[in-house]
Amino acid sequence: MDKNYSISSKKAHPLLKVWNAYPHSLSNTAKTISSPPPFEQIIGEMFAIGEFYYYAINIPDSTIISPHINMLKIHGLNRYPKYLKEIIDLIHPDDLDFVLEAEKITIEKMQEIGWEHQQNLKCSYCFRMRTHKGNYEMFHHQSLHIAKSEDGRLLQAVNIHTNIQHITQINSYTVLVVGIGNHNDFHQIHYKKQTDKQTPPNALTKREIEILSLLALGQSAKQISEALDISYHTVTTHRRNIFQKTECAKTSELIKKALEWGYI
Repeated sequence: MDKNYSISSKKAHPLLKVWNAYPHSLSNTAKTISSPPPFEQIIGEMFAIGEFYYYAINIPDSTIISPHINMLKIHGLNRYPKYLKEIIDLIHPDDLDFVLEAEKITIEKMQEIGWEHQQNLKCSYCFRMRTHKGNYEMFHHQSLHIAKSEDGRLLQAVNIHTNIQHITQINSYTVLVVGIGNHNDFHQIHYKKQTDKQTPPNALTKREIEILSLLALGQSAKQISEALDISYHTVTTHRRNIFQKTECAKTSELIKKALEWGYI
């Protein structure tokens, strides 16, 4: 690992200071994924209920590649951003401190888990962004590191932003670091400066949270049983317990509360 390695951009942004403070996250000798999953599969495993878009970041220079067409419509842009700074500038100024802290939390948690798992860990949290209406609305952000060089330097990450204003306007100020694919990590970290924290009446188990995440993706009990390699009866029992614990009567209500509680 090169402890002096750092990245820059023609259009500087505040995340550069955060990322460069953790050079081990940008360059490490941990085992990398030789053949990352197809881009479409990565997007398919990421939560999206509502209008969303995705884009990839070239980490060394913060340039944007492969932006989804919805980015233009959702934010009322005339052209695709070329640099990450242009996307960060869409974030509500009052939420920027949380975004910076959330990135620090994510990096430190990944370091704790182990850099060999870096490409199998997805982080997520919420913040407000400016839309085509000229106002700020709540978005759910997800990020995954997708490419490293042979010498261990981080090359690309993919981000997906989903507009959840129609579901909730409450920010849980919670950072999630969860495993994808065959990795079952689930780490929920609360931002120390959060206010009006929402808490569930009865805490969900790790398995219930896992099933809740799949329910939010619109998967049926049969699909969940196949994905988790558990019986259909076990899934329906967990599902019933989830609805009882959260005091929800329908899936849309469950998703709203899950976002507000920082479960997804």
